[in-house]
This record gives sequence, C-alpha cells and structure tokens, in this order.
Amino acid sequence: MRPATVKLHPTAIIDPRAQLAQDVEVGPYSVIGPDVVIGPGCWIGPHAVITGHTRMGARNRIFQHSSLGEIPQDKKYGGEATRLEIGDDNTIREFCTFNCGTAQDVGVTRVGNGNWIMAYVHVAHDCQVSNHTILANGVQLGGHVHIGEYAILGGLTGVHQFCHIGAHSITGAGTVVLKDIPPFVTVSGNPGKPYGLNVEGLKRRGFAAPTITKLKRAYKTLYRSGLTIEQAMKELERQSRGCPEVRVTMDFLAAATRGVVR
Repeated sequence: MRPATVKLHPTAIIDPRAQLAQDVEVGPYSVIGPDVVIGPGCWIGPHAVITGHTRMGARNRIFQHSSLGEIPQDKKYGGEATRLEIGDDNTIREFCTFNCGTAQDVGVTRVGNGNWIMAYVHVAHDCQVSNHTILANGVQLGGHVHIGEYAILGGLTGVHQFCHIGAHSITGAGTVVLKDIPPFVTVSGNPGKPYGLNVEGLKRRGFAAPTITKLKRAYKTLYRSGLTIEQAMKELERQSRGCPEVRVTMDFLAAATRGVVR
C-alpha cells in the first residue's frame, strides 16, 4: 500500500503498482506507470509522464511536461523490458525526454547524481550520463552517448550517437559533436573543434595550479605538437608519471572508438 504521506494531486494518474516512497509529491495531471519506482524526497511537477521500467533515486525534481522512461526511438526495438535509471539530487527541467535502453547495448539508460539538466534536453536510449554534469537548454544526445563527470554541454549542443564526452570538458552553444571529446578540453563549432583547456572550470573545481600546468602541457602535446595520436600518447605516457589527471586523458584516448576532436 502506498504511504499515506505521499502528496498526490487528485488529477494525477498513478498506477497502483507504482512504488512511491514517503514524502514524494506528484503535481496535477502527471501520469506514473506501473513499473516505476520513485525514491524519497522527489518532487514531480505537473503534466509529467514517467513510464516504462524507470527507477529514480532520492530528492529529484522533475518539472512540467517531461517524459521519462518512454520506449527508445529505435526501429530495432522489439518491446524488450529495458530500463531507465536516475540517481539522486537531479534537476530535470521542462520538456525533457529520457528514453529507456535497448537490447543492442546494456539495456539501460543511466543518469547519475547531482546533474543539472535544463529544458528540452533529449537523452536517447543507452546513454550513460555521469555525475554533476550540466546539460543546457536544447542539448540533444544521440543513442549510446557517454558523458563524464562535471562535463558541461552548452545550449543546443548536438552529440552524435556513440560519442564519449570526457570529464570536466565543456562545449560552446550550438556545438556539433561528431567525435569523442577528451577530458578537460573546451570544444566549439560545427563540427566541434578544440579551443584550449577548460581552465576556468578546473579552477572552480579546486584543481591545483601545478596540475593545471601539467594538463596544459598535455593539451599542447595532443593538439599543437604536430604529433599523431599514437605519437602523442607515447609522450603523454611520460608526462603522466606523477600526474593521474594526465593518465585520465591517456586512458580516454586509448578507449576512443570514433576518433577524437582535433
């Protein structure tokens, strides 16, 4: 039985099999499906639709007209019981659309903790969004996209399917991402091109000055030395000794499958 402390607007439609924790609030005209689990302290605004096999953690705020957990926009989808998982402390603004995963990938779309996701953002099937990201208005993620921690995507950024966005990177407004973006890098344009290290973001997150200096050197090695990726990685191997942040960049480059922005 649903806890009596749950605050449900009388016009909300909530399947009796849905699991809502205590102190969850659901606004007018929202619809919650039978396979949805919503953790404590969540606020669901008006006219939201949460469906599919969707599991949400604690203290999330879902604003009006968002659609979470709908089936993937993928013609290969055949009705499999894939999932959407959302962590804790996320803000999801108006008209966002998050789809469930597909059997062609891990079967689950994931959004981590503490993300700030602005209006009209689309998170397609099988995306993996880490923690503390900012996705500005109109960001569109194709299927299978991975977003690293503290990445910031500027308004109307479009990310091609299967691209990976490294931690602490940032894109300018309207950027079109067709290849992977290494950690700590600033990218802008159509197609996206590198425009230096995300120095201001690193300072705000408490990166020490010596570490930023080493990351600047790594950036120059990758983008301004004239070296190939393979040659640059050999030099970065040397630079990574005693600097785990440079090692993060190396590991990212080694795992890249779509190539990296250059």
